[in-house]
Amino acid sequence: AQMPGVVLRTVVNVGDSVAAGDSLLVLEAMKMEVQVSAPCSGTVSQINAAQGDHVTTGQVLALIA
Repeated sequence: AQMPGVVLRTVVNVGDSVAAGDSLLVLEAMKMEVQVSAPCSGTVSQINAAQGDHVTTGQVLALIA
């Protein structure tokens, strides 16, 4: 995660194809909704956070293969 926050929702599922810049998750951080975007194109192979989870800066939220 780019900043600590709470996962509001996941936008993608394991197996989904994504392009660089596509939204993966939405966090609530500092009373704002923050999009977590894919850094590269590929297929989502793992999602490491669920709705309501508290996440920290630097935590890996999803893997793209």
